[in-house]
Amino acid sequence: MLPSESPSVIRLPSFAKAWAARILSTTSFQMLSVAIGWQMYVLTDDAFSLGLVGLAQFVPMLLLTLLVGHAADRFDRRKIVLICQLCEGAVAAFLVVGNHAGWLGREQILLAAAVIGACRAFEGPTLSALVPELVPKELLQQASAWSASAGQTAQILGPTLGGLLFALGPSTVYVTSAVALAAAAALIGWVRMERSERRVEPMSLRSLFSGLAFVIRHKVILGTISLDLFAVLLGGATALLPIFARDILHTGPWGLGLLRTAPAVGALLMSLVLAHYPLRRALGPTLFGALGVFGASTILFALSTSLYVSLIALFLIGASDVISVVIRSTLVQLNTPNEMRGRVNAVNSLFIGTSNQLGEFESGMMAGLLGAVNATFIGGIGTIAVAGLWMYVFPSLRRLRTFSDDR
Repeated sequence: MLPSESPSVIRLPSFAKAWAARILSTTSFQMLSVAIGWQMYVLTDDAFSLGLVGLAQFVPMLLLTLLVGHAADRFDRRKIVLICQLCEGAVAAFLVVGNHAGWLGREQILLAAAVIGACRAFEGPTLSALVPELVPKELLQQASAWSASAGQTAQILGPTLGGLLFALGPSTVYVTSAVALAAAAALIGWVRMERSERRVEPMSLRSLFSGLAFVIRHKVILGTISLDLFAVLLGGATALLPIFARDILHTGPWGLGLLRTAPAVGALLMSLVLAHYPLRRALGPTLFGALGVFGASTILFALSTSLYVSLIALFLIGASDVISVVIRSTLVQLNTPNEMRGRVNAVNSLFIGTSNQLGEFESGMMAGLLGAVNATFIGGIGTIAVAGLWMYVFPSLRRLRTFSDDR
């Protein structure tokens, strides 16, 4: 069957509702993150307090990972996602009331950020584990690509809408987010799943750690997840974009906005290409080739003094990165038993979150020691070096041809 003749997963009503709910929920999260961060800085004029907002969102994911996965495998995944979205909407309403009443301060904002972080810790892995219950196995790669497109669409829309609406007042952002989250919850409530038998393990230390143990046993999945972790950790140029925008490319906030949007645009377009023309063979070489493009594009961005060249480099960074995302997501979904998908997806989400957060920290530390250009250049070289090392440490990943090879 040719790619153009493949049935479109977006035409499946339940998946389409879940996909739209993902866009609304993730866009709302991005809007809330922009508004909360900006309002915290306005209220405190303190960079440390601003950093605490990101920490408050990340710590719940770190602490709850094992519990999240177990809950997603024991209870109705659709209801977990719905409850999380309603709770996030309630937090947005809390921020509206606090802002209007005048009692919204540093502590209240950090509390809101922590609750949102906890909700997202449950929602993300559970929604990922839900997808295979909505689509046939042969369409899982296409579903992973569409899911990636939803995330990238939100990455583009969320910060932009958050910034524009904040000009009308923070409550405008919070109200809009609450409405969008209510709509997302309604869509999830209308999702209908295929009934599948799921063996529920009793709560124990063994069952809590079984997701991590599963990833370690399956070398292809471990190699893909860890490869993505270290690639993003070393090649995280996006954390330094304000420095490049002001000091190297000599643009204003408008230039920074373009730089932040370029990777998401590249990732969105590539995810749509993969949704219509799925990867069918030579998966291992494709994965390492994409990582090579990621590293080379990072080097190009580091050396560029032209805004146009920098935008092209960031576009390629986003496009190449999403190839890894789709391959990793599809491998996880296809090779994980339904009764363990929550725990395995929770481990996957932890790796992704850790790479993003630690990548920003690593980039900032390296830039402080060596300068932004040198730090980004070394990061690009490091990404290519990691790809070369992983080709030998995980030969099964290098030789991977199709998604059925590891089953």
